[in-house]
Parts: sequence; C-alpha cells; structure tokens
Amino acid sequence: MCLLVLAWRSHPDFRLVLAGNRDEFHDRPAAAADWWADAPGVLAGRDLQAGGTWLGVARDGRWAVVTNYREPLVEEDDPTVAAAASRGALVADYLRGSGTPAEHARGIALGAYRGFNLLLGDRDSLVYVSNRGRGPEALPPGVYGLSNHLLDTPWPKLARTRARFRALLAGKPEPQALLAMLADAAPAADGELPDTGVGTEWERLLSAPFIVSAAYGTRCSTALRLREDGEMEFMERRFDRGGASVGESVFRYSLTRATA
Repeated sequence: MCLLVLAWRSHPDFRLVLAGNRDEFHDRPAAAADWWADAPGVLAGRDLQAGGTWLGVARDGRWAVVTNYREPLVEEDDPTVAAAASRGALVADYLRGSGTPAEHARGIALGAYRGFNLLLGDRDSLVYVSNRGRGPEALPPGVYGLSNHLLDTPWPKLARTRARFRALLAGKPEPQALLAMLADAAPAADGELPDTGVGTEWERLLSAPFIVSAAYGTRCSTALRLREDGEMEFMERRFDRGGASVGESVFRYSLTRATA
C-alpha cells in the first residue's frame, strides 16, 4: 500500500476500520483479492512477480498491511536491491503463520528488506514496525495514518484523507464511502510537497491520494472492517492505467476464533 488510514478499537461497531490505496507500476502483474490456493486461510491480492501481497487477512482475524518507505530512486541492478527480500513477504509470512503480532514482529529480520512500514494486527492487538527508525511498537486504540514515511507523518495527502476519514467515523463508515474517500486525485500544492529525494516531478505525481498516470498509479483501493461481533468485511476495487474501475470484489466471513 502507499496510503492508508485506520481506526483501531475507536468505533462502537467495529474493532477495525481500514481504507487504503495500493500504488504500483502498471506493468507489474498482480492478481485480484481472493482466497489463496496454497494458503487456504489467507485472503489477499497477490503480487505475481514476487509472490507476496500488500494487504491481507486470515480466517482467524489476523490482518497485515505494508507500505514502502520512500527513498531516493535506485537502479534495479544495484546489488543491494537485488539482494533485498520482497516486502510483500512481510505480510504473507505473517498471515500464513499463527503467532501474535508481537511474536511475529520480534522475529523479522529488519535488515533483509529495503525500507518498509508494517502493521500487524489481530482481534486483540496492533503492532507497528519499520526498519527506518522505529522498532516493534504496540499501538493503543486510536486513529492512525500511514503513507511512505513513518507512521502519522503529516504529508498533505495523508492529512487530507485522515480528516475525511474522521468525518466518516462519526457515523457508520460504509465501504463504498471509504472507497470514494480514497478516489481523490488532486495533487498537493508545490509548496506543500515533501522532499524525499525522488525529484519534483515524482513528488508532485505521488502527492495525490489517488494517482493516475500511464506508467504508475493506484492499482486498487481496499476497505476493511472487522465488526465487534467477529465478522470480517473486505472490499477491493481495481483500476486501469486511466484510473477507471475495472473490477470489484467483496468478501464477508465470520472469524474462526471469537474472542472478546
């Protein structure tokens, strides 16, 4: 993912409400969200180049999402890039396992990956970990936002989206409304752009919550709700190079483990 907002134990009806956009090069192949044949308890989209995923859930209520930490552009033939593990494995490995968020976070080899932010959750706990400044940290109930810097870094697109998210949380945040919130394609003003070392043209393109360009853009939007009664709701909407919707998937299931 490249932009997400979430409410953790901060709504009377939902243990978790999460909405996020996945931005990626359009030429990188991916599969739509579905139950994985080689890991039947995992529901997620799939990166068909490296085999991992950006966001997913499990039948027992565990869930995870990863964002890249934006750093200066590097050449793909750089040996440090070639040796790095795919960050999509951070989500897939957790969902395939059985450990708690804290247990799994402690076992991650932080140096094996390029910069990342990772959120690991279940019904009872939420852990944030990054290899760019913050180790495993249990998060209390609250409303959080994450893009391609550390948790809650107030980049313009994140601040704008989180304000709209808070307004939705005042009522019942419906999946369609969450996805509509994520469809904001307006870039930030040049004076508000962060300087992450990728150049002004890229900073401008990446500053919109919803990115549209021929080579790189928002590939899918996801809304996730975990109800207090133990029902998981997962909605994914996919987009083409022009930003038009090309498919939508909805999944609902009751957790295999029901805890208070």
